[in-house]
Amino acid sequence: MSERFDLAVIGSGPGGYVAAIRGAQLGLRTVVVERDALGGRCLNYACIPAKAVLRAADAVDAIRGAARFGVHADNPRVEFTGVRAWRDDVVSTLTGGVRGLLRKNGIEVRHGHGRLTGNGGLLVDDHQLTARAIVLATGSVATTVAGIEFGRRVIGTEQAWALDELPGRIAVLGAGASGVEIASAYARLSSEVLLIEATDRILPAEDADISALVDRKLRDQGITIHTAATVAEPSQDNHSVSFTVDSHTERVDWLVVAAGRGPDTEGLDLAAGQVELDEHRLIAVDAHLRTTAEGVWAIGDLVRGPALAHKASEEGILAVEDAAGRSPEPLNHRLIPRATFGAPPVASVGLTEAQARDQGYDVRVGTARYGSVGAGTVLGDRDGLVKLVGEARYGELLGAHIVGAKATELIQELVATQALEGGLPELATTIHGHPTLSEAIQEAARDAQGWMVHR
Repeated sequence: MSERFDLAVIGSGPGGYVAAIRGAQLGLRTVVVERDALGGRCLNYACIPAKAVLRAADAVDAIRGAARFGVHADNPRVEFTGVRAWRDDVVSTLTGGVRGLLRKNGIEVRHGHGRLTGNGGLLVDDHQLTARAIVLATGSVATTVAGIEFGRRVIGTEQAWALDELPGRIAVLGAGASGVEIASAYARLSSEVLLIEATDRILPAEDADISALVDRKLRDQGITIHTAATVAEPSQDNHSVSFTVDSHTERVDWLVVAAGRGPDTEGLDLAAGQVELDEHRLIAVDAHLRTTAEGVWAIGDLVRGPALAHKASEEGILAVEDAAGRSPEPLNHRLIPRATFGAPPVASVGLTEAQARDQGYDVRVGTARYGSVGAGTVLGDRDGLVKLVGEARYGELLGAHIVGAKATELIQELVATQALEGGLPELATTIHGHPTLSEAIQEAARDAQGWMVHR
């Protein structure tokens, strides 16, 4: 006999568990289907383990740089068993929190492999469920590049964050956000790191000025960077992997492929559920995340847009509110912030300068170094940079880009400014507390309008 629910969510990552909680808040009898650990890949294997290891690297950085402030703690020793314990404790705490939130909201959990059977039906292993609304939230899986297969010493980003021992030498193929984070973490923890990128610069999705500054900072950390480069002739044994890059043969303990991700649709039986794919092999959805099947929504890495946890969470809320008849506003992709949690951290929203010019805007750019405001000097980060991209006539904020301390926190002011249709004039004349790094945002806005004070 089939169990009946108002809402069934397949996947319990940041998109799935948030969707389930919102459904319960709206009075829907809700079930979450999860074939692995609650919290999905983000909490168990990717985003959260990554940030935990990066936090350890930040701590080493702080100790090594303390002498400039008159604090001497020479030669910090990295005990990787302790880093692992911290990583695992963070994961356990947060996944336990998800479990508690689901329980608190009366959400049922079914562990097993869920697949569509059509007409509101789901099969979880051998158990039949039906739901008035189904949300697909199974996330993504690692993809590799031609000529390189995962196995043994060739690993994906999830395995890179789960290493049991600190590598002596590690290579990262792909210098997007994930690749840069891995490189920055292990270099600061004392591994020798090679970072390899097929395009002509690292962080190719970010503004060119931002990626140039990050490139310099990573090289200062001892990272060897190859751009416009590919890996060829990989071979491995039980202890190492060798390959050719830029006509040099390299041997490392691990080769990490951080070349992107693809939607995890295998096993969902989309055909049985009459769910169609788009031209990019993602699940086709409309502005409210409705698929081509009645009563089925899809969110997160399964659909168009950046593969980011916070985007998946908001889409989960949107999909469930739509299923409940609330007619929510569609997601504005221009307002989704992006972040790279390396050293230095990077955050951005909206258009790069090049994108704005390509789209025909009369562009006005303003920049401010952290060193132009007091807080940057106090923190010892004078190289940090705020870059604002605006439209010349009305001062509309088209994009914002920050590299430096607290960048991933500072970006939210600029997300809110865009969301509220503010622009350069408002940022330039809004009082910012002193001494704070946020004053660099105000100065960048003033620079774009031709009257920067602390030039």
